[in-house]
Amino acid sequence: MVRVVGIDHLVISVGDFAKSKEFYAPLMKFLGFGVEAEYDGSMMGWTNGKTLFWIAAADAEGKKHAYRKGDIGFHHYAFRLRSRADVDALQAYLEKQGATIVDPAGEYYDDYYAVFFLDPDGMKLEGMRYGEHHAKAARARAARKKTAAAKKTRKR
Repeated sequence: MVRVVGIDHLVISVGDFAKSKEFYAPLMKFLGFGVEAEYDGSMMGWTNGKTLFWIAAADAEGKKHAYRKGDIGFHHYAFRLRSRADVDALQAYLEKQGATIVDPAGEYYDDYYAVFFLDPDGMKLEGMRYGEHHAKAARARAARKKTAAAKKTRKR
């Protein structure tokens, strides 16, 4: 069974960035989040070490419509999954259900494997797994070091 293991990040488009920053900055600090980054007064994110929460300025057109990527509201929502196999299983399920897949399961960044799809309202969603290959490589390096250290100890 596929299991969502956490929320990786959430981006909320806002109508007045400065006013939203004024509200969210102290709220995020109160909730135990620290500032992750800020870009040109148009986007700011916070993290608690497990989840990233971002605000982004909506564009002028976005402020006129009920929903459109870039409008006030969700930009997209990502489900962090246990493995790349779970991302593939999610895509298979979505295809079986007839869901719209925007970008199929694949490597979108270095060791970032994801599938992007739409909900019935057109909200972009994501099932993703990152770091799986890097973690496997790190475990292999650690095992080699341990083996080399054990051989050294036996030679003494």
